[in-house]
Amino acid sequence: MEIIKHTDADYAEKRARLNRRAAPAPEVEATVAEILETVRTRGDAGLLELTEKFDGATLTAETLRVTEAVMAEARESVSDEVREAVAAAKINVKTFAEESMRRDWSRTNAQGAEVGERFQAFERVGIYVPGGSAPLVSTAIMTVTLATAAGVPQIVVTTPCDAYGKVNPALLYALGEAGAHEVYKVGGAQALGALAYGTATIKPVIKVFGPGNAYVMEAKRQVFGSVSVDLLPGPSEVLVLADETANPAFIAADMLAQAEHDPVSLVGFVTPSAALLERVVKEVEKQKPFLSRSPIIDKVLANGTFLLLVEDFAEGVAIANDYAPEHLSLVCADEDAWIPKITTSGGIFVGNYSPVAVGDFLAGPSHELPTGGAGKSFPGLTVDQFQRRTSVVKLDSEAIAKSAPIVSTFCAVEGLDAHARSATIRLAEES
Repeated sequence: MEIIKHTDADYAEKRARLNRRAAPAPEVEATVAEILETVRTRGDAGLLELTEKFDGATLTAETLRVTEAVMAEARESVSDEVREAVAAAKINVKTFAEESMRRDWSRTNAQGAEVGERFQAFERVGIYVPGGSAPLVSTAIMTVTLATAAGVPQIVVTTPCDAYGKVNPALLYALGEAGAHEVYKVGGAQALGALAYGTATIKPVIKVFGPGNAYVMEAKRQVFGSVSVDLLPGPSEVLVLADETANPAFIAADMLAQAEHDPVSLVGFVTPSAALLERVVKEVEKQKPFLSRSPIIDKVLANGTFLLLVEDFAEGVAIANDYAPEHLSLVCADEDAWIPKITTSGGIFVGNYSPVAVGDFLAGPSHELPTGGAGKSFPGLTVDQFQRRTSVVKLDSEAIAKSAPIVSTFCAVEGLDAHARSATIRLAEES
C-alpha cells in the first residue's frame, strides 16, 4: 500500500497521478478488432471457434443457446437460501427501477403547439454477464431486472460457459427470475460481436449492456455505432473518504472487499486524520490473513492501493471529485452537509453502516457503475437507458400562424428559403 501525505515534498505530483482516464492498451485494441471481424464475417463458425479457443468449450450452433430444459433444471437445483437472496434483491432493484422510469409528458408551448416526449422500451437488447472466476449472480439481477422493468420484449443474455459447456445453475436461475428471454453460452469480445452484428443463431440487438473485462469493454467501444452501448465499466474501484468518526475496522473491511474483485482493482483511502490512517493500516493487516482470496488481495494492496493523508476534509472532497470513483464510501461528521459536495462518483455509500457490498447485491440501484474517472460524465446503469426517447410536436392552424413568422426569421438568417416556405405555405392554405 502506498501512503501519501500532504506534508510530502512531492505531494502535488503524487496527488496528480491519482487521476486517470481509462484507455485501451494497443494490444487489447488490436486483438478485439480481429475477434470482432471474425464474428462479423464468419458468423456462427467464427463464434464457435473463438469459444473453443478462449473458453475451451466445444459447442455447435444447436448447443449455443441454453435450453428451457436446462433452465428448468437450474430452477430445481438451487438452494432455498439462493432463492430468497435473489427474490430480495430483485424486489429492491425492480422497485428502484420503477421509481426511475421516464414517463410520457406533453404541454402547450407559447405559440400553442402541443409538444412532449414519449418513452418506449427498446425492442431487443443484449446483456453481457461475466463468468470468469465467479458466477456473477448479482449482475444478472442488476441488469436484466432493469430491462424487464422497462418492458423490453426481447432480453438476450450472453455469459461464458465452462470447458464442458455448462453455466452455473445459480446464475441461470437468477437470469430466469430476472426475466431473460434468451441465454447464450458465449463470453468475451466474441459475445459482443454476436450481439452487435448477429449470426445465424443469435439475432442482433439494438443496444448492449453489462460489465466485463478489458476485452469485453474494448469490444463494446468498437461496436458502438453498429449498436448503442450503456457505458464502459472497467476494473472495480472504491475510494473511502473518512474522518475521525469512522470505524477503522469497517474501513479496512470495505477496502479488502474491493481488493478481492480482481488483481487490477483499485482501492483508495483519504482522510485528514493521521491516527485513523494508522489504525486502518493495522486493521488491513489484521483482517487479510483470514480471507480466501488473499492472493488476489495481495496484488491489489501492492499495486493498486493508496492511502492519502490530507490537510482537511474539504481537500479530501476535492480529491474525491477529481478521482471520480466508482464507489465512494463517505464516513464523517455531518454527512448530510457533505453529500451535495460530492459530484462525480458512481455511487455514494454514507456512514459507518453502509458497506459497498450491500450496494453490490441488494440495496436497489444497479451495481454497474462508471469507472476509470468516467463518473465525471457518465452515470451508472439506470432503467431509462433501456428506453428510447421520442419527441412529439403537433400544431393546429392557430399555432402555425403564430410560429411561421418566427421560423421565417430564422430561415432568412440561415438562407433556408424552402424551410420557410414549408411553414408559410400552410398559412396560404388556411386563407
